[in-house]
Parts: sequence; structure tokens; C-alpha cells
Amino acid sequence: MSKGKTDRKTPPKREPKKLQKTPTGITGFDEITRGGLPQGRPCLVAGKAGSGKTLFGMEFLARGAMEFNEPGMLMSFEERTEDLVRNFASLGFDLQDLMDKDKLSIDYVFVERSEIEETGEYSLDGLFVRLAYGIEQVKAKRVVLDTIEALFSGLTNEAVLRAELRRLFYWLKEKGVTAVITGERGTDTITRHGLEEYVADCVILLDHTVDERIATRRMRVVKYRGSAHGTDEYPFLIDEEGISVLPVTSLQLEHQVSTQKISSGVQRLDTMLGGQGFFYGSSILVSGTSGTGKSTLAASFAESGCESGKNVLYFAFEESPSQIIRNMKLLDIDLQKYIKKGNLKIESARPTVWGLELHLASMHKAINEHKPDMVIVDPISNLISVGSLNEVKSMLVRLIDYIKGLNITAMFTDLIHGGKQHEATEAGVSSLMDTWILLKTIELNGERNRGIYVLKARGINHSNQIREFLITPKGIDIIDVYTGRDGVLTGSARVSQEAKENAENLKRKQKIESLQKKIERKDQMLQNQIKLLKAEAETEKELLIKEIEEMKQREKILSMERKNIASKRRADI
Repeated sequence: MSKGKTDRKTPPKREPKKLQKTPTGITGFDEITRGGLPQGRPCLVAGKAGSGKTLFGMEFLARGAMEFNEPGMLMSFEERTEDLVRNFASLGFDLQDLMDKDKLSIDYVFVERSEIEETGEYSLDGLFVRLAYGIEQVKAKRVVLDTIEALFSGLTNEAVLRAELRRLFYWLKEKGVTAVITGERGTDTITRHGLEEYVADCVILLDHTVDERIATRRMRVVKYRGSAHGTDEYPFLIDEEGISVLPVTSLQLEHQVSTQKISSGVQRLDTMLGGQGFFYGSSILVSGTSGTGKSTLAASFAESGCESGKNVLYFAFEESPSQIIRNMKLLDIDLQKYIKKGNLKIESARPTVWGLELHLASMHKAINEHKPDMVIVDPISNLISVGSLNEVKSMLVRLIDYIKGLNITAMFTDLIHGGKQHEATEAGVSSLMDTWILLKTIELNGERNRGIYVLKARGINHSNQIREFLITPKGIDIIDVYTGRDGVLTGSARVSQEAKENAENLKRKQKIESLQKKIERKDQMLQNQIKLLKAEAETEKELLIKEIEEMKQREKILSMERKNIASKRRADI
């Protein structure tokens, strides 16, 4: 460092203080708000009658006491304490037990509208005293006021109403309690007075709409000061365990994938898929017209998964569990034993029983509860009866992405209506699928038969051949179709053609055997002739050799005689 300059140290960077949050314990809600409600601040929960406002507030208190050891206080202006205790017992919340343990305080305040009109002045001072007493009584960290309209129902002075509303919200904030104030939704505003949403730090809007006799519940976080949050409309479900919110937003394609394979349950189909079946965690679409065997293939897949020890969750939109079990039993697919073992869970419901969003929420909840390795949805096309194509596609995209994110192998069946393009789905989700199996009807010679082929299988060198898909009393069988000069044949036409070809093959085989034997006989005759000629040649050879030897012997004798005669004549040779 040069002289004369001051050595200035960089001050340590201070992390901004994050907004503290109070978890509600409501399934899914803390995920979309990234932690729960703003701690020590008042929040507004608005909605029409029957939208779930009181339940939201009470579940916030009950779960706070049970799961987070935070006592709470409810000030009710509409329901008496005994009614609340009785009503919430059916949802699994024992409010009386919480009150006995000083974890919950419920104060029912009856507000008479005529008395408010007669006084001419209005002040919440008395309410603040009761609230302060109730908070102090159980050392409450959480407070719920249900509903605020009852408090101001007879007040017509707009200026006083606004002033008192502000005082109420500021008073709760000064007390440092996390408060939920429920309010009725206005015609063009979130609340009737149109003020509460401005003074509240967090505003949650509950909606319960009925479209074409289908009811759907949705939740939206309209405002959340000091925190990011999901801004979509989230479907939510009210059941015997309270509220369940489906936290679906723009899901990222960051899920992990597996290189392991899982059998389809049909050996020949596994062969068509490269030998081992589907990738684990992939999405499989089985489409086809009515009666092509989509549900049977799905049931076979479920049975195979259970046999290998996987947990399977089966959503059925056409048949009851007992109907599925009976029908599959006749095809030697025994699902009952896996239900008894706990590997298989079948949840059946008519699509029209709920709206799409509630179907999505209930399926989300069932998946979370059962934690399956495999999910089957049979069929997705029935959901079109409760929504437009775009709505169904949007719902299915979220379901598929959610299941993929959990690395669950999922099979979806889809009904294609006759006369339509087979290589397309009404719901438009085929592009999202990793594997697409098409079952089709092949009509020939007054007969209908089933065909199967793999339309696509990402990452798998799959067969491009059509096979005949048979449903037999012993389950599913896949065999080769007949392909020849007359084209592709299935069913009895294939059997007839194969019988004809077998007869021709047998005839050719017999002819070949006859010719072969003729050749063998000729060979044998030739060999015999060769042997005979060889024998004759040997005999003739022996005679000639013998004759030569005799001639040599005679020549030798004559030579010796000539020598003897010459010796006797004293010849000089």
C-alpha cells in the first residue's frame, strides 16, 4: 500500500433480516407460502360462505397447539364453543382436550346488530379487553377472529368502521401474535368493506365454485408483505383430516432419472421394449379404442409390480375395485391377494364426483399417504367429462410432473374413440410420455382382433413391429402377426393361413424326403456296382499274375535244361 493512504477495511456484509414465519401445519400451505404465515402479524382469510375460512383458522390453531407447541385463541362471533367442539371432532381435532390442557381458548362473542345501531358510538375497546384476557389466559401465540363482518354487521358509519378496523389490525400486530381474521368476500372486492385487505400483511382468498354442477375449491395468496410466494390458484381438498393444498406451480424439469428397468408384466412386451421393460420412474401411455385391453394391460402391470415387491396405487375412473378384481381374476390376474398384503391400493371414483382440481388434490394426497412405487390412472380420457381439453391437459401435466418428480413409474390409459386418429390423444399429453403403447383393433374377414405396437420409447431400441395382442384365460399373450403376400393377417385368418402354410410345408418336406431317399438308393447302387467291378478286376488281376508266374517258371526250367544239355556236350558256353 502506498504511503499517505488510509487502510480502510471493507465492512462485513450483513445479511438482511428475513421475515419470520409461523408454520400453519396445513398440508401444502406452508410450501406455497415458503414457511407459513408472517409471524406476529395479522392475516386475512377471505371467501364466500362455505369456502373453508373457519376451518382454515381452526386448523391453524389446533395444529399450532398440537405440532408446534404454540397455544392459540379463537374469538368466534358466529358459532358457539360447544358447536365448534362438536363440528371439528369430525375432522379429528379434539378441541375440548386442547382447552383442558390450556393450549386453546375459545371465546364466543354474541354481537346484537340492533344494539350497535342504538348506541350511536362504536368502539372495539371492550373487544380488546376480552382478546387480551384470552391471550393471557393460555399465553397464546396464535389468534383467530371469525368472522369480522359479524363484528361490524350493524355499523353504518363508514368512517368509524374503517378507523376501528385499522385499530384492530394494529392492536393485534402490537400484541405480537400471529393472527388470522376471516372475512366474507365482497361483490367486487376481496372483503365486503374493501379495507381489510389493505391493512392485513397477508391476504388469502378461498374460492368454492360450482361449474356445471361440479364443485371445485381453490386457494390463492393474493398478498404477502415481505416475502415471495406462489401466486397461482391452488386446488385444495377438505376431508376428514382437514385442509390439503396442492402446491403446484411451474414445475422445473430437474427430476432425477434411473437406468433401472421394470417389467411390463408381459414377457413378449418386454422383448419389444428391448428385453427388460420400461425405465423405472418413467411415464407410460397406453391408448386404444374401447375393448382393446388397456385396463387388462394396466392390471397386468400392477400385478407384476406387486410380485416384485413394489407398492402400487391404482386410480380407477370407470370400475369399482371389486369389479376390477373380479374381471382380472377371470384372466388369471390376481389383484386381491396383493390388496390383502398391502402392496396394492385401488381408489375408484366417478370423474363427475369432483372437479379436476379436486381430483388432482385428492390424487396428490393419496400418493403422499401411500408412497407408491407405481401409479396407474385408468383412464385419463374420462376426466374430459369434468373439464375442457385445456383444463384436463393442464391438470394432467401437473400430475405427470409431480409423479415424475417423485421418481414413480406411472401408467396412464387413454380411450381413443373410433374414427379418430389413433396416434393422438384427446387430452394432448402424448408428448409428455416416455413410452407410448398403442392397442388397436384390426378388422378382417368379419372379425375383430387386437394388435399392439410400441409407438415410442425414449432411450430404448424398441421393436417397430405390430404384434397380435391376445387376452386369454391365462392372461395376456403377444404373438407375431402373419405377414406375407396377402398382407397382415390376425385371428382366424392368421390361423387358417398358418394351417395352409403348415400343410404346404409338410408336403414339401415329404417330397424332399422322398427325393433324398431316391438319391440315397442311387448312391447305394453305385457303390454296389463299384464293389462288383473291383471284385472282378481283382479276380482277373490274380489270374493274370498267376499266368505270368507260370510262364516265368517255364522259362526258368527251359533255361536250366539248355544249360544241362550244353554241359553234357562240353560246349564252351
